Amino acid sequence: MSTNTLAYSKTVYPILFIIGLCHLLNDSLQAVIPAMFPILEKSLGLTFTQLGLIAFTLNMVASVMQPLVGMYTDKFPKPYALPLGLASSMFGMLGLALAPNFITILISVVFIGLGSAVFHPEGSRVAFLAAGPRRGLSQSIFQVGGNTGQALAPVITALVLVPLGQFGAIWFTLIAGIAVLFLSYIAKWYSGQIAAIKESQTHVKSNGNRDASVSKAIKWALVVLVFLVFARSWYMSAISNFYAFFVMDSFGLTIAQAQIYIFTFLFMGAAGTFFGGPLSDRFGKRNVILVSFLGPAPLSLFLPYVGQAGSIIVLALVGFMLMSSFSVAVVYAQELVPGKIGTMSGLIVGLGFGMGAVGSVALGWFIDLFGITETMIGISLLPFLGLLTYLLPTDETVSEWYS
Repeated sequence: MSTNTLAYSKTVYPILFIIGLCHLLNDSLQAVIPAMFPILEKSLGLTFTQLGLIAFTLNMVASVMQPLVGMYTDKFPKPYALPLGLASSMFGMLGLALAPNFITILISVVFIGLGSAVFHPEGSRVAFLAAGPRRGLSQSIFQVGGNTGQALAPVITALVLVPLGQFGAIWFTLIAGIAVLFLSYIAKWYSGQIAAIKESQTHVKSNGNRDASVSKAIKWALVVLVFLVFARSWYMSAISNFYAFFVMDSFGLTIAQAQIYIFTFLFMGAAGTFFGGPLSDRFGKRNVILVSFLGPAPLSLFLPYVGQAGSIIVLALVGFMLMSSFSVAVVYAQELVPGKIGTMSGLIVGLGFGMGAVGSVALGWFIDLFGITETMIGISLLPFLGLLTYLLPTDETVSEWYS
């Protein structure tokens, strides 16, 4: 059996675990940037507006470029774009550690954002190629690495940046370098799958004759799916960026104590991301997406009122359930539009970053206008938008469209 056939007949776990680890390393690099905000504010005297521009630049470059990279590599696969992308992030981290002013920080962040934009759609394609019949599980292994990397931001702040300051970011060039080495190995394996990718795309073209009603249904399903990503990203942004202020205001906690709540939410979200994929392989992707929203919906309503201890429990449950559909949504989109693996990954994952950036700005404005407590109560309604999942076609229907 050839390696190309093997990639589609059974799950290639070594490749999945390596690409998942690389996703952790990549997203931990991104997590360094917001973690450095208190350090940069002191070392370079940056204003909150400048810090906001840094976050906006990172999210916009990393998100807007992802679908574009995905569309290009769907037509022209570039295996060695993976290590080159992380090399860009490595130079960005070096610049971040040595930056003497705001402009240099912005340029460094652009390099890190470009590296992330290249990594995500191509990394998702590697996960797809190594999946075999376990597409949900493979995407979960890939995505859980990224979510774990993001959850490391409070740890990075406490253990590295607080004692070492801005120059402490130099250590993360070593992390980027390790990722480049791993991705060079992945790229060699990926190169051996190019023939299989072309064969898959040819198969899709020859079996992709659909009537107008089916094509319209696919477009409508993508619109609904994107809107669901929008709702989840806003809720995630509200909790990860602003809930610490809510518990500090409501319970009189310190900044360090408030970070426990955010870490709990993000860590349990990473766990939910991992388990969501295997559950979707067994119970269906649409079903997991539906439960991931409607499960935490009533809990989110109670969150502003359950008190100091209860909040941690509710945050853990909400984070686990809400993020259980993170990787599932990517696979669902890839199956809606076969042959566009990178484009769909870039659209769903990249859009999540973009929506989170826009959501942070909008939510900050709401907090200034209405207050932190009122905003937290308002965003508790977002998971109820999961009712729109009923508008998505079932997994069986999607399969029939391409049979």
